[in-house]
Amino acid sequence: MKKVKLILDSSANEQSDESENIQVVPLTLFVNGKEFLDDDKLNIDDFIKNMESSKQAGKTACPSIQEWLDAFEGSDEVIIITVTSGMSGSFSSALQAKTMYEDKHPGSHIIVVDSRSAGPEMSIVLHEIERLLKTKIRFVDLDQKIAEYRMHTHLLVILQSLHNLALNGRVNPAIAKLAELLKIDVVGTASQEGKLEPLIKVHGMRRALREVLKRMGTMKYNGKEVIIDQCQNEKDAKILKEKIVAKYPKAKVTIRPSHGLCAFYAEVGSLMVGFAD
Repeated sequence: MKKVKLILDSSANEQSDESENIQVVPLTLFVNGKEFLDDDKLNIDDFIKNMESSKQAGKTACPSIQEWLDAFEGSDEVIIITVTSGMSGSFSSALQAKTMYEDKHPGSHIIVVDSRSAGPEMSIVLHEIERLLKTKIRFVDLDQKIAEYRMHTHLLVILQSLHNLALNGRVNPAIAKLAELLKIDVVGTASQEGKLEPLIKVHGMRRALREVLKRMGTMKYNGKEVIIDQCQNEKDAKILKEKIVAKYPKAKVTIRPSHGLCAFYAEVGSLMVGFAD
């Protein structure tokens, strides 16, 4: 039986795992005049320190076509999950690499999934793919099954800072400064187009956590797996986990640290919550 290789870009906050045939392809981050590779060797504390001290907009670069091709090498069947195409060229780059690889290797098959999201929601999709691969499903049917499942996955985020989003022109700098002064947190989600969609502004993390729990119920969450990615905010991640388990005793909740790409956009203090309904 052929073993399907699973590949994600580093926006998923995952680690490569040879035993599970999982590989993470890193994005590149440019902050404060320095270049950072978003891989397992990234010193996240140093990266964040540079990001917070920078007065200029940082940039990100998706994996090159060659980097994707290198990741495919030796595989006949591959499934890729990329960060939302609404924020990065990672999906487009992977698609081009897919065409080139399949042309060069007749009989190979590659599925490229645009997560329309980032972080923990990508991992929720990954885990469903792993489950499907343990069944007798044909590889040619996986694309449709994955698309159907993605209609039932969700991402909620809590942002404590809008500084970097303002620097990158995604938020009005005056609004970002006002939010900082008034200690306003933003609760948002990934829209259908794969972009950040603010849902509500609240005063303080306590209200933000309550709002996330409330929104999870609105999104028909019923006790399945939850992944919370935190950027130097394990304390509030643990509080949210306790609230989820108290309301949904059978829920399996995992807390993980954010990697570079998610830290770049969501910043220190953020929580990203991925789950399926």
